[in-house]
Amino acid sequence: MELYDFGIVGLGVMGRNLLLNMADNKFAVAGLDLDAAKVESLENEINDTHQVKATTQVAEFTQAIRKPRAIMLLVPAGKPVDGAINSLLPHLEEGDIIIDGGNSYFPDTDRRFLELSQKNIHFFGMGISGGEKGARFGPSLMPGGDKGAYERLRPIFEAVSAKVNGEPCVAYLGNGSAGNYVKMVHNGIEYGIMQLIAETYDLMKRGFGIDDEKIQQTFVQWNNTELQSFLVEITGEILNKFDEDGQRLVNVISDWAKSKGTGKWTSQNAMDLQAPVPVIDAAVTMRDMSKFKPERVQAAKKLNWTPAEKNIDEDQVIGQLKDAFYFAMLNTYAQGLAQLTIASETYNYGLNLEEVAKIWRGGCIIRAAALEDFRQAYSRDASLRNILLDDTIAKDISSRQANTREIVKQAVEHGIPFAAYMNALAYFDSYRSERMPTNIIQAQRDYFGAHTYERIDREGSFHTQWD
Repeated sequence: MELYDFGIVGLGVMGRNLLLNMADNKFAVAGLDLDAAKVESLENEINDTHQVKATTQVAEFTQAIRKPRAIMLLVPAGKPVDGAINSLLPHLEEGDIIIDGGNSYFPDTDRRFLELSQKNIHFFGMGISGGEKGARFGPSLMPGGDKGAYERLRPIFEAVSAKVNGEPCVAYLGNGSAGNYVKMVHNGIEYGIMQLIAETYDLMKRGFGIDDEKIQQTFVQWNNTELQSFLVEITGEILNKFDEDGQRLVNVISDWAKSKGTGKWTSQNAMDLQAPVPVIDAAVTMRDMSKFKPERVQAAKKLNWTPAEKNIDEDQVIGQLKDAFYFAMLNTYAQGLAQLTIASETYNYGLNLEEVAKIWRGGCIIRAAALEDFRQAYSRDASLRNILLDDTIAKDISSRQANTREIVKQAVEHGIPFAAYMNALAYFDSYRSERMPTNIIQAQRDYFGAHTYERIDREGSFHTQWD
């Protein structure tokens, strides 16, 4: 019987596309799905050059894969992952490898890692970014698990991943749930940048009254500058899409935003780690706020604000906004990467932040030209706690703060909600503050709860009878 290099469980859009990507790269791949229609759909897509087998039978699937078996699960996070693992286990042997390619919450990955290690089966949690197109033609892959077992996977993952300057956008990231954790923070950064783009659009359209055509062209132009990124690029394309009746499609799309929870996980865990990520927090909050549509409709009639009439130079404010967006975007990456630094120490991941920046440069949703700057910063100093401490990045971002402050003032004056930008600026200003006003909070805590405080002029903990 012909043996296959790799197996994929779940032949939905992502599973089918990743399998075809592997087949295009001359790997023999077996696919499993309990839905016969999905198996048939895959069989209709393969050609004579592909070595592909698709089946609905678990035993047939596992027997077809060479040992040690490498099997990736591309099923919804949660119970479906455990169900898929349990269906495979009777057919697996010691040394086999299971890879979860979904957006699983990292504690679930740690649990599965430990449970399967007791059976001498290797488990990887691997973040995949790039959507269905990325899966088909080159995603960013973020695997974490047993380092020794990774060598069985490396040739396949390096072949199918996106490439930047010939370098594959995949690397072994670290122990246990490191891969899923990095993907979670990736998604948190994604939330933050998407919110920044939405606020940028809102200020241009509602605040400054710039017409749709010029807004669209602004994003197109920005994508040819240091702001170049996937999210800026697709925003330009979205704003240029017209509905059947000739109006721009974006103008008839509901503002009631949805989410799958990965941004929330990033914020929740950041609070557990005491790693401030205020732009990501704001992005999660604003998606929640969008769901209060009926109340917002009522509030719009009662909570009025009429901005003062003010003539603006459109080209000037767009230039200022460009600086402000870059400033806020770098802050968002800085917050996410700083969270990864703290998480790596807390959870013993052993992350290499230069590698993380490197594999995010292509294939993934948050790919951007700035990631090469971050990679170089970590190359200069692998122990960097925050990219804002790199001399080159510090100089660049500091030069843009005057325009950022002006744009935030403009948003306030026009009554435009600017939560992500404001939190980016607040993070920057607090991070550069040698002394913060939290001495007042320390005194308050001691006043009402006798929680004690520390002094700057002597060692120890102190309590005062304030009243």
